[in-house]
Amino acid sequence: MGGRGRSRTQRRHFSQSRENVWKRPKSDPADANPGADDGNDAGKAAEKGSWQPFATQNLVFDEYYKGQGIVSQEEWDAFMECLRKPLPAAFRINSSSQFWMDIRSQLENDFAKSLQAEFIEGDEVEAIRPLAWYPENLAWHSNFSRMQLRKNQALERFHEFLKLENEIGNITRQEAVSMVPPLFLDVQPDHFVLDMCAAPGSKTFQLLEIIHRSTKPGSLPKGMVIANDLDVQRCNLLIHQTKRMCTANLVVTNHEAQQFPGCRLSKSQFDTSEMGNQLGPCLNQLLFDRVLCDVPCSGDGTLRKAPDIWRKWNTGMGNGIHGLQIQIAMRGISLLKVGGRMVYSTCSMNPIEDEAVVAEILRKCGGCVELLDVSSELPQLIRRPGLRKWKVRDRGTWLASYKDCPLSRRGAVNPSMFPSGSSVEPVDHSVELEEEQQNSHTTSSEDLPVQLDKPVTSANDLEEEVSGFPLERCMRIVPHDQNGGAFFIAVLHKVGPLPVGTVEKNNSHQAKSSFHIDGQPDEAQDKVFKDMKTSEDFSANGNSEKVAEAALEACGDAPQEGPLETDSGNACENDNSNGVEAPSEQNDGKAGGKRKLQMQGKWRGVDPVVFLQDEDVINSIKNFYGIVDSFPLSNHLVTRNSETTRVKRIYYVSESVKELLELNFKVGQQLKITSIGLKMFERQTSREGTSAPCLFRISSEGLPLILPYVTKQILEASVADFKHLLQYKSIKFTDLVDAEFSEKAAKLMPGCCVIVLRKDNIGSSNPNLVHESPIAIGCWRGKASLSVMVTALDCQELLERLLLRMEPAKESPVQESKPSIDANEVNNSDCDMAEDVEEIRLNAEG
Repeated sequence: MGGRGRSRTQRRHFSQSRENVWKRPKSDPADANPGADDGNDAGKAAEKGSWQPFATQNLVFDEYYKGQGIVSQEEWDAFMECLRKPLPAAFRINSSSQFWMDIRSQLENDFAKSLQAEFIEGDEVEAIRPLAWYPENLAWHSNFSRMQLRKNQALERFHEFLKLENEIGNITRQEAVSMVPPLFLDVQPDHFVLDMCAAPGSKTFQLLEIIHRSTKPGSLPKGMVIANDLDVQRCNLLIHQTKRMCTANLVVTNHEAQQFPGCRLSKSQFDTSEMGNQLGPCLNQLLFDRVLCDVPCSGDGTLRKAPDIWRKWNTGMGNGIHGLQIQIAMRGISLLKVGGRMVYSTCSMNPIEDEAVVAEILRKCGGCVELLDVSSELPQLIRRPGLRKWKVRDRGTWLASYKDCPLSRRGAVNPSMFPSGSSVEPVDHSVELEEEQQNSHTTSSEDLPVQLDKPVTSANDLEEEVSGFPLERCMRIVPHDQNGGAFFIAVLHKVGPLPVGTVEKNNSHQAKSSFHIDGQPDEAQDKVFKDMKTSEDFSANGNSEKVAEAALEACGDAPQEGPLETDSGNACENDNSNGVEAPSEQNDGKAGGKRKLQMQGKWRGVDPVVFLQDEDVINSIKNFYGIVDSFPLSNHLVTRNSETTRVKRIYYVSESVKELLELNFKVGQQLKITSIGLKMFERQTSREGTSAPCLFRISSEGLPLILPYVTKQILEASVADFKHLLQYKSIKFTDLVDAEFSEKAAKLMPGCCVIVLRKDNIGSSNPNLVHESPIAIGCWRGKASLSVMVTALDCQELLERLLLRMEPAKESPVQESKPSIDANEVNNSDCDMAEDVEEIRLNAEG
């Protein structure tokens, strides 16, 4: 994982478009303080535009959720009190990390005890504790808020620990309730998994951990994860997040979730591929064993993390996104294999976004999909059953059934929002609709405040509908049960193929009637999906500013952006079935020094994905590092440049991803791929690197996978020499402690080499902490020295792990001063970080 370089890149890409929700602009009318009329100090401060805490009350919110009966009347005060408190921090240990047991031991035996003295909060008895419902004590809850961690000096060591381990990839900081949906997917290592709305990537990372859980060092699982997101910038954040996992089983795509391509071969294409395939059956359609459908939502379950939602929340937010949520969920069901499982989840408490969507899925699919009862799974997780009855609120009026909806509002209120889902006889109300729109100037329900002085129907006076589906099998997590956020989860099992009409309707680009807001054009509806946030957006960024605005703007008169081109139903015009080269636009001129426009099939401005078939390059790498034949390189190496003579980075893909790529080429590159595979080799561009026998060095990300198969350019080092390499980055051969190691290093070929910590030097008071996978780093063998090709953060992490893991080493005969460094040596660590920064920049430009 890159260090400072990647952080700068992330800030540059996202700071301009993502505002700080904890600070309001001075012109924000919400800053107005009622006390200003009384002439008090608070009012004067508000007039001057100084910062004021967010209001944590919304009368419309109170009335709505009291009417829906999300919690009992007796619990209401506790529920609201918890919502107004900051959300405690939570994080998860990466179980595929080399040091996961060390980190867990450090939390249990060090921080859990040392932090207790600083903890003074009321009901909780522990400063940090493992989440009882998460397997193997891998998820932890901290009773310190993120603000406390940043500001409290006494917590500085713990905060620095969290930042470092998160940056390296050993832990992931994630809201506790956001960790729940992947656990109910029951993912196995051989499963094909689709994360439909994946950014910023915490759940994707979790899914990757699960499929890698039982793999041994140097091996890959048979399954894969496809992580998709509509927004290009959020895709880059997703890539940044998942790159810490160092996996060859991940593909990141950029599509509208409701139109995700199925990549189905025609009969003629399928027959041809079968004839040419001598090794067995190949993929003929992209179907998944598991689908995570964490859809965009209003996000009121994240009020503790995003307090600006209090002043923005209104009933129109959930009503406006309801149809899109159905579309995304139905597309997920259509991509699911028979016998597969899909988890539908939101970070909203609103039954219109939760139970109503699940009921509509069951209604559309008939008996082909069933709602699973998972109440016996994760028994220590406190959850509440789903609702079977609820009401719809539109423009300050409670509606118990669709027949109660005025004709003028039936363009905004859908039958699927109600428990029964039943409609009424069609009535021609176009004239009344036109008059209504003229009177309201196309203003929607969420644009109008509730008129509290206007008589409205009470929620308790309505005769409620009751759903006929077993929606009590859904689960809702509420904040005050376990001092966390709110979440909704439903687990669906596909027991048979969908009716043909259902599949065709949901595959069509024209079938957008289920997502209809006051007759607005498709562009407005697309903008809602583009700007709305999934639950992970709140977990990672605490930013929901655009969520409410997206639902409001989609129904107003503001000019709308056009939808992202995602015509996934048809094969691209430039069909490249051989899968060797992707066509690129002929544009030799480089205006303003920018890269020429790349083409990935029909996708303009996206780097192509090309199988590397240059045997000279592959053989030079294989011979230089002595890579054994049991590690397949041919047909597993890809690049992102159609000009193979200018390849800078070579990526390794697993067998499952290779089959997916082959299928994608056959169907005309329907998938718009933004990231794929594991960076395995990088071209050395320094002066010394171009004169080395092999132009490509092993990347730090790919080293753990290829290490067991490397037989040349590899040495074992003592603890003293290994530590000195990490500390000083570059050491002359004559300054190495171990004379034998120094002699062997001098005999290596110039270029990249691998230094492995000698196992017999490892000592620990806990033998269980010594793992099978060796500790290794990439180095550069120069003319007279070894230089480390590892980022500063990775060096710091390895040094700390060695200090914690090993017994005190004997005094080294080498003085504890920085060994002399050859001035002509290249600082390969800095080159490594610079190239990582360049890679993210190019991805963003693409």
